Amino acid sequence: MGHSTNLFKKAQTIIPGGVNSPVRAFKGVGGTPFFIKSGNGPYLIDLDNKQYIDYVCSWGPLILGHAHPTVIAALNKTIPQGLGYGAPTEIEVEMAELITQLIPSIKKVRMVNSGTEATQSAIRLARGFTGRNKILKFQGCYHGHSDSLLVKSGSGLLTFSIPDSLGVPAEFTQHTLVAPFNDIQAVQRIFAQFGEEIAAIIVEPIAGNMNCIPPLADFLPNLRSICDQYKSLLIFDEVITGFRVSLHGAQSLYNVIPDLTCLGKIIGGGLPVGAFGGRQDIMEYLAPLGPVYQAGTLSGNPIALTAGLATLQVLQQSPQVYQDLAKATQYFLEELKVVANQYSIPLHTQSVGSMFGIFFTQKNSIHNYDQVACCNLENFKQFFHGLLNQGIYIAPSAFEVGFISTAHSQSVLDQTLEAAKRIFFQMNGYDTSATSALLEVDTLSAE
Repeated sequence: MGHSTNLFKKAQTIIPGGVNSPVRAFKGVGGTPFFIKSGNGPYLIDLDNKQYIDYVCSWGPLILGHAHPTVIAALNKTIPQGLGYGAPTEIEVEMAELITQLIPSIKKVRMVNSGTEATQSAIRLARGFTGRNKILKFQGCYHGHSDSLLVKSGSGLLTFSIPDSLGVPAEFTQHTLVAPFNDIQAVQRIFAQFGEEIAAIIVEPIAGNMNCIPPLADFLPNLRSICDQYKSLLIFDEVITGFRVSLHGAQSLYNVIPDLTCLGKIIGGGLPVGAFGGRQDIMEYLAPLGPVYQAGTLSGNPIALTAGLATLQVLQQSPQVYQDLAKATQYFLEELKVVANQYSIPLHTQSVGSMFGIFFTQKNSIHNYDQVACCNLENFKQFFHGLLNQGIYIAPSAFEVGFISTAHSQSVLDQTLEAAKRIFFQMNGYDTSATSALLEVDTLSAE
């Protein structure tokens, strides 16, 4: 029995479910999670010293791979000066200046400590600025676990919401409206009924929490037009997409300008951080200038911002990095589909830049949560464990997006494709005895 298995048993006695974030428990795929000792480049090393190619990348922020030398060097220089002060620092201003330079829609920005805190604060600010209570979000888009955003759609015209978790009073979600992602007609119906009460629409410009779902061509522009018509605010949750799909955010890819933008992940370079910013007149509604209160003892932590600033500077100094990442991602997904087709495995892929999604389905496009839910989840589970057994780690859920970093070389991608070929061979129902030697590798128990 491996060290991870033993540690997970111990963790379950002192941590709810044995993990500090639910998806890590492997409930969506079954089996026992492995515990990480270290990361380097495209690889993770577990407590049993097994190496994994990592396509989770700490759920997005590690666009340069694990322990990038420039980021580590910056941290080694900053850490001896102290870990935090609860007072302003120069690096907060440097980060704010860089964010406003790279994302022109952000005129002023405030640092927070997580994506959840960023979206929660942006919603409060939108309500305070407009004097309205209701917000509209989309099914399958996750904006953190604050009460008013942790909802699912109810009955009727997708205009009533019910809490998606115990502990959230229904009264907290009564002002949260839900529509299907990419369904502009549903949005129009909701605004026709509630438009004068809606403070804001919050949306992931590229959905990354129900796997990878790009917006349809007219979706984001129409959201902008509807918000303008009803004097509601448009909030882009770019916690995942910000600096991941473009140096200027997803909003630059689609040429749609939000009123507020939420950031996280990459601006912390792998350390906990978040931010929200936007129009100057809106941001100046925040305390101490305005009547909307928001605060954070550890906001603008110099260590987190050091890692984030170093990451952004590397990206800024490498103008080809995003094209190279997109090219590598497209190569990987196209070859994966070729391999799946060879073994008659229905497979569809989607990507934007270095974000990608894998769907076991015969459909050739996926636009919303319901379509994701109709994919073959059992095939995904088999694919996940087949990869894990061969030292390759993808997100342990069919509803999560994957990532490629600058550390994922051609040989790393090809190694993954070879592993996929062996898995598809098995999934097709062929006699696997001839390939058993290839598939017998040291691995964690999936039981």
